[in-house]
Amino acid sequence: MSSQRLTITSEVDSAIRQHGQETYPHECCGALVGRDGAVTAVVALPNTTDEGPRRRFMVRPSDYQLAERRATELGGELLGFYHSHPDHPARPSQYDLDHAWPNFAYVIVAVAQQRSTDLTVWWLKDDRSTFEEGELHGDENPDSDTAPALHG
Repeated sequence: MSSQRLTITSEVDSAIRQHGQETYPHECCGALVGRDGAVTAVVALPNTTDEGPRRRFMVRPSDYQLAERRATELGGELLGFYHSHPDHPARPSQYDLDHAWPNFAYVIVAVAQQRSTDLTVWWLKDDRSTFEEGELHGDENPDSDTAPALHG
């Protein structure tokens, strides 16, 4: 299987990184909105896990509905989700695997000492056994923090 690709704008890159830095040392989460593998906006979602937001995130059905509604309002569709890994690499965990949905992109930003570092994208394999890392392309500008995340 060839590597899947996701394109993001510098504003989207910045918004994801800024959200991760603002919520540090807790995980942030949000939705990726766009079309045809190109993310044009993000929708910040609340982190409502019962396991503690420091190491987990959960997208509730009501948050999923909000993300779909905002995607439609923005003229796009729901392409996937993003979240941060405070003081942990930007690689999916077993928890991420256990809670992933097929056909979505999953962007992970690593945040250490309140500063974002790596930004990666992953897709759940068809057999749900693991994730496959994809290619993340676009006009990335990790030092820009001018674009705030969209809040539903």
